[in-house]
Amino acid sequence: MELFGGILAVKSVVFLTFSVFAIAAIGYALGKITIKGINLGTAGVFIVALVYGCLLYSNLAGNLTVGDTSFSVEALKIVENMGLIFFVTSVGFIAGPNFFGNLKRNFKSYVLLGAVIIAAAAITCVACILIGANFTDLKHEEFRAILVGILSGALTSTPAFSASKAAVGADLEALVSVGYGISYLFGVVGVVLFVQIIPKVMKANMNDEVAKISAKQGEGSKKKKVILTELDEFGFAAFSLAAIVGILVGSISYKNFSLTTTGGCLLTALVFGHYGRIGKMSIMPKNSTLKMLRELGLMLFLIGAGVSGGAQFVKYFEPVYFLYGAIMTILPMIIGFIIAKNVLKLPLLNNLGSLTGGMTSTPALGTLINMAGTEDIASAYAATYPIALIAVVLASQLIILFC
Repeated sequence: MELFGGILAVKSVVFLTFSVFAIAAIGYALGKITIKGINLGTAGVFIVALVYGCLLYSNLAGNLTVGDTSFSVEALKIVENMGLIFFVTSVGFIAGPNFFGNLKRNFKSYVLLGAVIIAAAAITCVACILIGANFTDLKHEEFRAILVGILSGALTSTPAFSASKAAVGADLEALVSVGYGISYLFGVVGVVLFVQIIPKVMKANMNDEVAKISAKQGEGSKKKKVILTELDEFGFAAFSLAAIVGILVGSISYKNFSLTTTGGCLLTALVFGHYGRIGKMSIMPKNSTLKMLRELGLMLFLIGAGVSGGAQFVKYFEPVYFLYGAIMTILPMIIGFIIAKNVLKLPLLNNLGSLTGGMTSTPALGTLINMAGTEDIASAYAATYPIALIAVVLASQLIILFC
């Protein structure tokens, strides 16, 4: 069959399928290893995928190869995008019933927190550019392109990554990709570890923390029970409809800005989840279906992003670039957490859920949900995420224009 203008042989399809399952099996095993109560969780899949890409990527062919079997790196984008659609659409549906009530009660908090996190990251990026320019042999525009790429990777923001590449021009796009690939690993793992470490440092009682947000989520969320017609037993039809509409919404562009597939699917699923029906027809998948698709989507997304980014990580890695990325990940998290705790007075799980949204970190959200054992955290993520999404895209472009 044809794929992006190339031929993907049957043998390559088998190899791709085998690779996905092999990475998943080893990655989940790695993620299960727990040291002092902390583990990588699903982020273990990303690390294995990154190593897999490092070992098998062929720079000349643009393919991943084992012996005479290969598959195009473009095929990994299909895996990554499918995973992203599964994950964010599931999160939107899960958060939908409580999202608008939660947003109404805490609107100023979520807007402020999302803006503060991105502003802290952007200021850190500018500082690194101004200071680091004195210690590099690269031209200013080249160094700036790498640092902006590092910013988008540190916040694991695909929209910011795409916007940055468009803003720097075709001759510097590769350098943005270099920065993104170097910092993306810590951007994923750093936030995943942070949301696990903080509750332990604070010696939080997770049952008490879950009770706090569950009580708030339940306020005003009661709905009259109505017998609805379902198109299929599991809700796949409703899920697919939301994904289709979300992709179309995300593709709408105005002056080079769009919600992208991520934002479009999240917004559409939130609306579907909020209303839950059209007339007497249900547009809400079963909760068990959403949980399964959420985890499957996260796994596929991390595999696609990890394998394709593996080669760039090895080829261009320099310790100082990794340090820049780590600072851009850690500093905004700490600032955001302190403000949410001491100024906005958010409960711990709302704080951390909002933080994962502000850092645009879908893997950390998955880890936080699994750790807390409640889906209610998704509402805080979904409320902060759009603010952060828009802010980080604008910040990246402003840095390129004025720094």
